[in-house]
Amino acid sequence: MSTLFADEPSTRPTAAPGPDTRILGIETSCDETAAAVVAGGTRVLSSVVSSQVDLHARFGGVVPEIASRAHVELLTPVVAEALVEAGIDGDGVDAVAATVGPGLVGSLLVGVSAAKALALVWDVPFVAVNHLEAHLYAAFLEEPDLELPLVVLLVSGGHTMLIAMEDHGRYRLLGQTLDDAAGEAFDKVARYLGLGYPGGPAIDRLGATGDATAIDFPRGMLDAGLDFSFSGLKTAVINHVRKHPDSDTADVAASFQEAVVDVLVAKARRAAAEVGAKGLCLGGGVAANSRLRERFLDVCEEDGLRGFLPSRSLCTDNAAMVAAAGWWRLGSDGPSPLDAGADPNLRLG
Repeated sequence: MSTLFADEPSTRPTAAPGPDTRILGIETSCDETAAAVVAGGTRVLSSVVSSQVDLHARFGGVVPEIASRAHVELLTPVVAEALVEAGIDGDGVDAVAATVGPGLVGSLLVGVSAAKALALVWDVPFVAVNHLEAHLYAAFLEEPDLELPLVVLLVSGGHTMLIAMEDHGRYRLLGQTLDDAAGEAFDKVARYLGLGYPGGPAIDRLGATGDATAIDFPRGMLDAGLDFSFSGLKTAVINHVRKHPDSDTADVAASFQEAVVDVLVAKARRAAAEVGAKGLCLGGGVAANSRLRERFLDVCEEDGLRGFLPSRSLCTDNAAMVAAAGWWRLGSDGPSPLDAGADPNLRLG
């Protein structure tokens, strides 16, 4: 367990969360300002996300200073909208959960500060949530009866991980990227190909029109353990385009995407077999990729595993998953201390 959730005395007594306990979740770890109300850890009463994509697109990526300023402007109306959609006011909130890490420290501080303030004003518990753990709980919002143990392939712009979820709150890291995350590789390749930002959706759309077998890009570390490496693949794409400037961009995008998906699916499949998992889950922003979702389900069917794909709205950063994780954390650890700070490098497990 992270030291963030160490046994420290609660600032106030609280009853164990039940099926009607309503958690207000707040998510500001990167460039999405989000708030949601979730009851009982699984019932989404509201979920509001304000995207900053347009603010960062001209820079080709997220600018931390711009992101944190935008959170300051957007968070209050986003929280207000989430409460209105849920049909409650502050009196109907039983606890406030916020992402405390990992992420951009300036962005995290905006959400954490607001969550603590609301918890104090409403006299309810504050719950510190690990962003990575929140992604694991996105699956339970749509499939509460998922059987454990599970292997979760968490793939985003900042992380590529294989996690064994042995029980609620008990995880084991099986493998992770040694350099670029898969989402980061998508963004960098898309930028080089002139496809704009964010790169993942752009490559997904263009790749659907190309030939995935046109270019034989390398599959980094395909047969070497459960760790990942995408830096070499990114370099191979750049070198190929430089040597073959007339290459069809759609074929390059499709071939690159296929190389990434091959590695992700092969290692997830191997991890499930090694752990003896009952199911495989996808999580994170890259889990919205069409080709990855298709191949992922094919493998689960072939191996007799229960495969779960979150809806695309729950793949990207959102506060419903934060509220869900907060409900479980409140039950297992109780309220978090109000001096719990943001940790941009927070780890899982």
